[in-house]
Amino acid sequence: MTDRTQALSDLLAFQHETEALASIAGRLEWDQETMMPAGAAVQRGEESAAISGVLHARRTDPRIGDWLAACEGARMSQADAAKLRLIRRNYDRTLKVPARLAIELARVTSVSQGKWAAARAADDFAAFVPALQEVVKLRQEEGEALADGGDIYDALLDDYEPDMTAARLDEMFGEMRPRLRALREKVLEKPLPQGLSGTFDTVKQMEFAATLATTFGYDMTRGRLDLSVHPFSSGSGSDVRITTRVSADDPFNCLYSTIHEVGHACYEQGIDPAYALSPLGQGVSMGVHESQSRIYENQLGRSRAFTGWMFAQMGGAFGNLGVPDAEGFYAAVNRVRNDFIRTESDELQYNLHIMLRYDLERALISDDLRPADLDAAWNDRFEKDFGYRVPKPSVGCLQDVHWSVGLFGYFPTYTLGNVYAGCLDAAMRKAIPDLSDQLAKGDTSAATDWLRRNVQQHGSLYRPAQVIENACGTAPTAAPLLDYIETKFSDLYDL
Repeated sequence: MTDRTQALSDLLAFQHETEALASIAGRLEWDQETMMPAGAAVQRGEESAAISGVLHARRTDPRIGDWLAACEGARMSQADAAKLRLIRRNYDRTLKVPARLAIELARVTSVSQGKWAAARAADDFAAFVPALQEVVKLRQEEGEALADGGDIYDALLDDYEPDMTAARLDEMFGEMRPRLRALREKVLEKPLPQGLSGTFDTVKQMEFAATLATTFGYDMTRGRLDLSVHPFSSGSGSDVRITTRVSADDPFNCLYSTIHEVGHACYEQGIDPAYALSPLGQGVSMGVHESQSRIYENQLGRSRAFTGWMFAQMGGAFGNLGVPDAEGFYAAVNRVRNDFIRTESDELQYNLHIMLRYDLERALISDDLRPADLDAAWNDRFEKDFGYRVPKPSVGCLQDVHWSVGLFGYFPTYTLGNVYAGCLDAAMRKAIPDLSDQLAKGDTSAATDWLRRNVQQHGSLYRPAQVIENACGTAPTAAPLLDYIETKFSDLYDL
């Protein structure tokens, strides 16, 4: 064995153990959101800080630099070359962040999440302000370290969407915003379609949610479905868990949150098993990740074909749904109405919710907006964008968990994921001409298999935009998504 070969072997073995420890850290976060007793919050903060310290020490181990240097010029597979690229990127970024800061971020965000949940439940924004101030300050410090004189927000964004910048997002959002606003105005002039009516048993909702999960290919032998305040997906490889939430008068909240998280989970379950516990064994970016959750939820799950099947299944499970037929159910699933909640938003308005958050979090990171003023700034911007006032913080700036746990730079990846999903849907329907006929039977396998082959199996082998371009044959743009939305809602609302 040559020195280069030995260095590569040693580096990948070391990284394998680091990835396993990171999985353990992720399991602590899952437990915190689902099973952890409320009184354990402070202790969990210390536990999270401890394992974060261990991970930071491993990720900055000087041997990594030595191994990387020794591997220069070595012959290796495409996969190993990609692993080294990702290890080098992570090593360089982690070295810029002091261990003290990494540990403090883990401790503070663990505790802040609980404070956010309590403030949200009590509709008390002021109670959350001190925690938010601390999180923003720490993330600003981290961004400054990572940016190394460059743009702080771009440095944070790079955590979630490598190669993306705020300037490019501004250009994309600038293209999308006027077309979405114009269509929204036309749609809201039309009569509001009838929604579901009645009370929907929460146990039955969870049972039907599990049915939907397996219908979309989620492997329950390598996962589980639980409840949480904010639905999420966690894990990779052979342990990928999802959560949802339940509302007795709105089953769509539970069911479509489930389908959304199943999209995330199937991405992780669909990655080539050979990449497990390696830098390639996870989704390549949050934008690509969101492309999977959004295409499962929207282009597949909210399609006329699939909702026709879903209508029959829900009628069998719940009885009278309050809508007369499958077409009425399709309209109810996709109805556009004035509302406050991002996760419950229709496809037409969803990206406007994201753009609001994107602008506000950039202002927080740049110190153009004080954390104490976030509630007022949110309410003003929401009224400007949507035309009505926010009545309380729980449906305003406290509705999302993201900022409480420091996820600044995460929100724009939702819209980027929608853009990617639009591109993938157009390519997929060309490849599967009878897809609608299959979805009408509740058969998603052709679609999910296509996504697994063209996106999911690759994990982090390619760069984010390259994944989409490889699958679609062209570089991603917002045009397919905008065309899809305009066609769908013009048909629904007879425009």
